Amino acid sequence: MVGTDLRIRSAGKSPDAFRTISEVAFELEVPQHVLRFWESKFPQIQPTKRRGGRRYYRPEDIKLLRNIRSLLYDEGYTIKGAQNLL
Repeated sequence: MVGTDLRIRSAGKSPDAFRTISEVAFELEVPQHVLRFWESKFPQIQPTKRRGGRRYYRPEDIKLLRNIRSLLYDEGYTIKGAQNLL
């Protein structure tokens, strides 16, 4: 039910709208802690942080995260290899 709810909320947003970490995690099919970990390993990922440290991802952040996910999960790169490639 929660996944469906996120998809509905994201679907109503403009393509240029910022996304929460839960929306991005759902879209990329990775846990939220993985996104936070990638943030620590890839300095290119810089979501906007608002009060309380809440992360909001811009469309270009999501595109980069999608690329990182593909390199790691689909193409078999290590973190170090993906860092070097980017």
